[in-house]
Amino acid sequence: MKQQHIIRVVELFAGVGGFRIGLEGASDAYETIWNNQWEPSTQHQDASLVYQARFGRKGHSNKDINLVPTTEIPDHDLLVGGFPCQDYSVAATLSKSGGIEGKKGVLWWQIYRILQEKGDKRPQYIFFENVDRLLNSPASQRGRDFAIILASLADLGYVVEWRIINAADYGMPQRRRRTYIVGYLKNSVVAKKVERMEDWVEFDGVMAKAFEFRPKTNSVSSFDIEGTIKEVSDGFNKGRKDSPFGNAGMMMDRHVYSVDAEPVYDGPRQTLGGNLIDEKLVPEDFFISEEELPRWQYEKGAKKIERVSKEGYKYLFSEGGMAFPDYLDQPSRTIITGEGGSSPSRFKHVVKTKSGRYRRLLPIELERMNMFPDNHTLHPEVTDGRRAFLMGNALVCGIVEQIGKSLYQFIYDEAPVSSKPIFTAREARPMLDLGLFADEEKVLVVNRPKKQYTLDKAKHLLIGVVKKDNEEYFLKEEPKKIYYTGKTKTFPSTVSLNKLYYFMPYIKEKGVRDLYLITVARIGNKAEIHPESKDEEPRLVFELEYLESLPEYEMITLTRYWYKDTLLGRIFRD
Repeated sequence: MKQQHIIRVVELFAGVGGFRIGLEGASDAYETIWNNQWEPSTQHQDASLVYQARFGRKGHSNKDINLVPTTEIPDHDLLVGGFPCQDYSVAATLSKSGGIEGKKGVLWWQIYRILQEKGDKRPQYIFFENVDRLLNSPASQRGRDFAIILASLADLGYVVEWRIINAADYGMPQRRRRTYIVGYLKNSVVAKKVERMEDWVEFDGVMAKAFEFRPKTNSVSSFDIEGTIKEVSDGFNKGRKDSPFGNAGMMMDRHVYSVDAEPVYDGPRQTLGGNLIDEKLVPEDFFISEEELPRWQYEKGAKKIERVSKEGYKYLFSEGGMAFPDYLDQPSRTIITGEGGSSPSRFKHVVKTKSGRYRRLLPIELERMNMFPDNHTLHPEVTDGRRAFLMGNALVCGIVEQIGKSLYQFIYDEAPVSSKPIFTAREARPMLDLGLFADEEKVLVVNRPKKQYTLDKAKHLLIGVVKKDNEEYFLKEEPKKIYYTGKTKTFPSTVSLNKLYYFMPYIKEKGVRDLYLITVARIGNKAEIHPESKDEEPRLVFELEYLESLPEYEMITLTRYWYKDTLLGRIFRD
């Protein structure tokens, strides 16, 4: 199933592998050859344990990145990582050998150190994630930290673009706003495609193609980041109230162009309720007792409390109320590291079940909010509380997947193919002995989340026969699939591809049942998925997203070409 292209990936601050899952879900070309995960001041390295169990020990480093020589990191094409948000100010100018003096604990400078020391072998591409406030920090000098990052990357030869993306704005199941940064060396294939910065940011670029948006009126900002890194640290935007960075933009040769972006999306949307497991499968200790319920209601409610400062001054602390229970018909709130544990908390999610009982979220449900495979963090040495902590630190894999697809297309000018969709459960890989996972119970749930959408019965529906050797694939309950037509010369010329919106697979002797949204229609070939066939004749390829099913299979009549172009309303009747 492998494509001939290989993009060698190094993953820093890897956590439990969110970047890896997202990129491998985007294309089989992404191959993680080395990764590092180290939790400081922690004896039990939970994230590292999970990462090794899911992906194996090869290329894994569980060592403080400050102590890892660049010579131990293999040459690679793409460097990725969700580096922590810290104070990026510098105490001295750059030196050729020592990086930024006085800032050894700030992990951004470890990224800089690796890129700098790789020299002419530094990766062509970089892809990072951070909190949304990065563009506005610190409060005393708005935008300084981001300016330092952009200036240092420019000095290393990178063109950089960024977006602040709320995953829920694009149909994903969690309201999680994060800054995503993608960079390209100036001599790379992607950087050479940049013509006008304005067009790249708003229409033509990797981020714009992955997540469509419209610019807010009067939000354009254009300026240069001047001076040494030390001068940027000391003086950038000093004395001004607001950050000059919009939430979408790019930097080339230290020149910045940015705008404020409003998301554009009209596809299916996932919700908290659509990702919950059956109440019968929930362990009793996740339910909230009647005795504890008032404490939870108090924590979630509005309150005003008189407090005394360290200096002895009295002041009134107040906070507004939060939804209790959490809304099931909306995406979840942002998962935080304190989500686990049974003690009442303002920030933990609480849902009301069909039976009327209240409960906390299970680790598997927290994984779904971040679009990880079911039970990805399940490990005999990792507690449920720590699993929740790991998801509070994680990113939304669906965001990485979309950006990874876009980046691949810009590099190779072709559509990516993946044999590892992000929802696919990965078998545990024992790292200590073969019996490590022998006592684990079989997973009883399937991650096919329910979504919110409106069926448009006036839109065109394509029905296509599934060949016998592919029927098992289309009978599996999975949220995304790929359908290959026959060779293009056999596809009916009467079908208007630009009008197709929905798709239903036709199973011989059964008929049609499952309805999919066509998310991508492109030209491909059978060898993409079955290289042993050596069949590279052009075929139409539809990338599909599951919506819903008829109550049972329904037989219909197809043309002699094994296809039928109709309207959705003729199959999905009221």
